[in-house]
Amino acid sequence: MMSESHFDLIVVGAGPGGYVASVRAAQLGLKVACIEKESALGGTCLRVGCIPSKALLESSERYEEVKNHYKVHGIDVLGVELNLDQMMKRKKKIVKTLTTGVAYLFRKNKVKRYEGIGTLLGGGKVQVSQEGKEPQQISADKVLIATGSYAANLPNIEWDDDRIGDSTTALSFPEVPKHLVVIGAGVIGLELGSVWARLGAQVTVLEYMDHAMPGMDRELSDEAVKVFKQQGMDFKFGVKVTGARVEGEGCIVQREGGEDIKCDRVLVSVGRRPNTEGLGLENIGIETDRRGCIPVNEHLQTSVAGVFAIGDVIAGPMLAHKAEEEGVACVEYMVTGYGHVNYDAIPGVVYTHPEIASVGKSEEDLKAAGIPFKKGSFPFKANGRAMALEAKEGFVKLLAHAETDRVLGAHIIGARAGDLIAEIAVSIEFGASSEDIGRSSHAHPTLAEIVKEAALAVDGRAINI
Repeated sequence: MMSESHFDLIVVGAGPGGYVASVRAAQLGLKVACIEKESALGGTCLRVGCIPSKALLESSERYEEVKNHYKVHGIDVLGVELNLDQMMKRKKKIVKTLTTGVAYLFRKNKVKRYEGIGTLLGGGKVQVSQEGKEPQQISADKVLIATGSYAANLPNIEWDDDRIGDSTTALSFPEVPKHLVVIGAGVIGLELGSVWARLGAQVTVLEYMDHAMPGMDRELSDEAVKVFKQQGMDFKFGVKVTGARVEGEGCIVQREGGEDIKCDRVLVSVGRRPNTEGLGLENIGIETDRRGCIPVNEHLQTSVAGVFAIGDVIAGPMLAHKAEEEGVACVEYMVTGYGHVNYDAIPGVVYTHPEIASVGKSEEDLKAAGIPFKKGSFPFKANGRAMALEAKEGFVKLLAHAETDRVLGAHIIGARAGDLIAEIAVSIEFGASSEDIGRSSHAHPTLAEIVKEAALAVDGRAINI
């Protein structure tokens, strides 16, 4: 017999979008259930994505800094050794702390958690299936789909989740590879490639396009590749990978028109796909687009009354914070009739060293749309705080409308770019001009002054260059 419980809202998926939506809905007074197939809450981001990768990025950066960059500060260090096991233990501890934190939030806000796979049955009914247990059926007035995404693969690449695999595999290599091939020069590939490069691996990045980080401002992308090459990473653009397989204790990567590449391990990082299969969308009459995304309107409603979708399963950048914003906007709309996401004000960050961050439109976007704009740029090397930090690489670039001066976009490569971009995201959200930023006081000496100077440079008024 299947038990049945009724809720105001059922959320399918407990990643950043799903768990945040669940908590916010509960705060607004709804009776909420959340279905998650994994025992640990938090989705790909907390378990095997954003959080563990940032833990390794931080640890590997510190290792590389101690090994190679302390001498300039007058600190001589001898006998530096890598303890990879301890590095991995730290990563796991952080992940466990945060996933158990989400479970605490569910208890605190009285969100009912169901462990299993959720299948939509129609009429607000959802079946929860867990291996070894009888299926349960629950129902709700509204259903929110937040099932995230999974790593994509290419034809003839034979994953074994050891020598050849996706980012999850690359987060837990048992030893530093002698030679790691990264297929795809996107955010995930560059982040994890840089982790293992710092720890001593030879890293070769193969990219089908003629540049890294497709979709990002081209000037920023080109500067990033220049810096990564100086750090020892090798890039090969215009490469079509036709296959990869394990052979003995290593791997063979095949490419069109070129020699095979022999390596120890392969990281496949060619994007992600919406996790919409097996949801039972056909049961309720929802059809996905050619990419597998669920179409929604401005209120994140699907074509079926009472069914909503957010995050990686709908169009747009696959970012945890985008999913969070959509989750909050979606449930607030359900309760109050109001809910909005300004997609022009959602930043994107690449946590390499130096960091890379963007928000709003790129130069290429504005040129394609025929929007007149002015550009202001300022280098880190002309900033006192950056010099004190030995972080002189990079720049801040601000784009403003040529007629109204309203900020349209910003692109940063340099130390703590992920933090600096927040000021400009808020500026775009509130419709600020470059003059607004330039005339606002920024503490001295700080890296934030670089943003101020870039804003002044839009009108040719930068002071310190």
